[in-house]
Amino acid sequence: MPISGRDKALHHLREAVLVDPEVEGTFLNEGELATRIGVSRTPVREALLLLVADGLVEMIPGRGAYVPPLTGRQIRELMELRGVLERHCAERALAEGTVPFATLRRVLAEQDELAETGADATAFIDRDMVFHQALVDAGGNTMLSRTYAGLRVRQRRLGVAAVHASSPRQRAVCTEHERIVRALAEGDVVEARAAIDDHLALTQRVLLEA
Repeated sequence: MPISGRDKALHHLREAVLVDPEVEGTFLNEGELATRIGVSRTPVREALLLLVADGLVEMIPGRGAYVPPLTGRQIRELMELRGVLERHCAERALAEGTVPFATLRRVLAEQDELAETGADATAFIDRDMVFHQALVDAGGNTMLSRTYAGLRVRQRRLGVAAVHASSPRQRAVCTEHERIVRALAEGDVVEARAAIDDHLALTQRVLLEA
């Protein structure tokens, strides 16, 4: 079944435009987007209206689609929600014996290599998101997994911003991920929850101090 123009535009906006921290505080040009995506302006407008409903875009009369920066409160709320989901799913995965160690260790190794080679922030954060989504998916709750996946745009944007704001952040993230995996491997629920909390708190601090 062919992908509709609206869905094509929505995918491009979510995966290639709104995830870029540099678009925060700017207006999107519908005509340029339509040309880049290869559709008319109507499906672009339809996609933008869907993003308005998600709170990712604001339509300003006379000016167009505006990408509002995330506020300090929104950053704290996002990290709080991530913590609730990740802690719960890590605990469930331990209880059910479904921790995806192979995936977590593979992604961690990829992040280690990216940190060593000084890869760009986007590539590093893309692997970061795979790590955390795999942990949430291991909880075995489809609705929680979908909820977490729905945070993708905001998470990727903030992750890239955090790495840009602090040059040692990539190395620090690897160390924090290692702590999470080690706690899970030891079956230590208390330490796993603490490792997740500390990881998110450190990311939040970098973002709020930027």
